[in-house]
Amino acid sequence: MSATPAPDDVRLAEAARNGDRAAFTALVSSHKASLYRLARRFIGNADDAYDVVQDTFISAWLALSGFDSKQSFGPWVRTILLNKCRDFSRRRAVRNRLLQWLTHSATTEDGSESDREGEAELDDAPRLRALDGAIAALPVRYKEALVLTALQGLSHREAADQLGITPKAVELRVHRARKRLQDQLQESKTGLR
Repeated sequence: MSATPAPDDVRLAEAARNGDRAAFTALVSSHKASLYRLARRFIGNADDAYDVVQDTFISAWLALSGFDSKQSFGPWVRTILLNKCRDFSRRRAVRNRLLQWLTHSATTEDGSESDREGEAELDDAPRLRALDGAIAALPVRYKEALVLTALQGLSHREAADQLGITPKAVELRVHRARKRLQDQLQESKTGLR
C-alpha cells in the first residue's frame, strides 16, 4: 500500500469536499467492499457490519471539510470505520452487561438459579432490540439512575450526588427501572415465541 494517495481518490475527495455528491458516491463505490469486509470481521454479523459501514459513510460525508487531500481517502475512512466498530462493540457490551445484570437480578429475586438457556439468550438480537427499546422508553429519572448505577458502576450515594437526590431515591428509581425493564423484556420474550 502506497503512502501517496491514489489520483482518482484525491480528485474525488476534493470534489466531494466542495459538495459534489456524485464524487462522494464514486468514493463510496470504490471503498465500500473493503470497508464492509473489515467491519464484518470486526463485528461478526453481516447486518450489523452493513449498518456500521453506512454510518461510516454518513460520518465521512459530514467530516469532509476536515479531510486533508494530501492524505489518502482510504486510510482516513478506515479510521472512521474502526471508530464506529469500536463504538458498536462498546454499545453491544453495555447491552449484554445490562441483560446479564437484569437476568441475574430476576433470578436472584425469585430465588431460582440462573440457567444456561437464559445466558444463551443474552446474544439474541431480538432481545437486545427489545432491551434498547425498553431502556429508551424509560422515564428520564429512572434511566439516569439505572445507567449511573448498573452501567457506570456508581454506588447509590455517588449517583445521588450526581443527580442531586438522596441515595434512597436512587435505590427506588433503580428498582422501578429494573421492574419496568423486566416486565417489558418478558412481554417481548412472550411476543417472540
